[in-house]
Amino acid sequence: MPKVLVSDKLSEDVVAIFKSQGISVDYKPGMSPEELSREIHHYDGLAVRSASKITKGLILAATNLKVIGRAGIGVDNIDVDAASAAGIVVMNTPFGNAVTTAEHAISMICALARQIPEADRSTQEGLWEKARFVGTELTGKTLGIIGCGNIGSIVADRAQGLKMKVAAFDPYLTEERAESIGVRKLELKPLLADSDFISLHTPLTEQTKNIISAEALIAMKRGVRIINCARGGLISEQDLKAALEDGHVAGAALDVFSEEPATNNILFGVPGVIATPHLGASTMEAQEKVALQVAEQMSDFLNTGSVSNALNMPAVSAEEAPILKPYIKLAGLLGSFSGQVADDAIEKVEIEFEGLATELNHAPIVSAILAGILKHTMDSVNLVSAPLIANSRGIDISTIKHDRACDYQTLLRVSVGSKSRTRVLAGTLFAGTQARLVDIQGIKIEAEFAKSLLYIRNYDSPGFIGALGTLLGNEGINIATFHLGRRENGGEALALVEVEGHVSDAVLSDVRSLPQVVRANYLTFQSD
Repeated sequence: MPKVLVSDKLSEDVVAIFKSQGISVDYKPGMSPEELSREIHHYDGLAVRSASKITKGLILAATNLKVIGRAGIGVDNIDVDAASAAGIVVMNTPFGNAVTTAEHAISMICALARQIPEADRSTQEGLWEKARFVGTELTGKTLGIIGCGNIGSIVADRAQGLKMKVAAFDPYLTEERAESIGVRKLELKPLLADSDFISLHTPLTEQTKNIISAEALIAMKRGVRIINCARGGLISEQDLKAALEDGHVAGAALDVFSEEPATNNILFGVPGVIATPHLGASTMEAQEKVALQVAEQMSDFLNTGSVSNALNMPAVSAEEAPILKPYIKLAGLLGSFSGQVADDAIEKVEIEFEGLATELNHAPIVSAILAGILKHTMDSVNLVSAPLIANSRGIDISTIKHDRACDYQTLLRVSVGSKSRTRVLAGTLFAGTQARLVDIQGIKIEAEFAKSLLYIRNYDSPGFIGALGTLLGNEGINIATFHLGRRENGGEALALVEVEGHVSDAVLSDVRSLPQVVRANYLTFQSD
């Protein structure tokens, strides 16, 4: 039975969800880093919010961990690269708090426009400074949105309800999508120059870090108001402070900061600044949604292999998972065969899909082939870490989908290239689930991926089969099945021999010494 640890405070309904899915769960919010490091090796899954810090050291201690679920969007507290290298799936819940975060941004816009926090403090101090707090209407003003994804598009919709004009900068926003949600798609500089309010809704990356810098602030119109409910680090806080103090920026509403918890910040106390303690997702509804969603996603992954909202693995829906399962097994076996017969460094892997295989989600199949290839040269490689490792080794990965007629109902063909040669083999599924080899180097041959297998390339000449059988018999090695294929009479041939028992290096050397043999490999494949 899979076992999950909940190490941060989540809705306790997550416990019921895990248990209803047949998963053992321990609910232990508030664990210290030392406690978490001591206990983590007992678990298959870890559910967190932002309090638990999932460092490389913790991941190294998590020897059985398969999935980390983050109840929320940001994964700043998780070392995703280390998790990927360890083969651990990292999931988040990008949609559970989208409405809540968007509503917080709209609230900040309204608060900035009417100086509500300062007016509240002044009034409660008994000053009644009505003439001081002259705000600005939102109607007819332009809101510039940087990052118009899920949250940004909701902000756009709410702003239009306030009769604001909305423009958006997002490299991934198509003209069609922009038109459908009623926004003008602009490049960054025109958006900065045209906007009365600017709201940030983009992740923090190398490209977006300090996207609001001194240069960007100068490009904005005087009197602009800036809202950030996305990520600290998108704004240069020093540059924003200077722009606020000289009056170029009329106000800023910030829910996130470059360092959190932000108990001290250079923007605190600056006139025109509204600050909240990262409240974007802090509503009862959002907290409940993301907690339940992460529990459901993790349960589906641990029970069926379906992958939702993963940051380091291709998505696999619950409907796809059972369909893909035999293909992933076939892909892994084809990769394992290729990896075991490789003589030198692999430089290129090409995967071809034919027949029914063309209609599949290809990404997990590619990952399974790479994992099969790489597992014979390194430890702890799986569907998550394999693409990362292949990329780090400079292996060129390509896929081809054929719509031509196929000899089989479905087919995967794998070509593995090195400096010296390219090896090609193909496999199919019999009865929809049973993996079979059907082609090696263009030679037709049908064989199962037996637990112990001799792969022999030889010349097609009389006496070979008898000589091989005699050799193995003298060593006490029984032949279970024998599959043959050849290009032409007397030409190059292949033999796949399923044997019972281990083939030692000495026996393999004797096989290679037979006069008809060009090469021989002893291959092993994991059984179900």
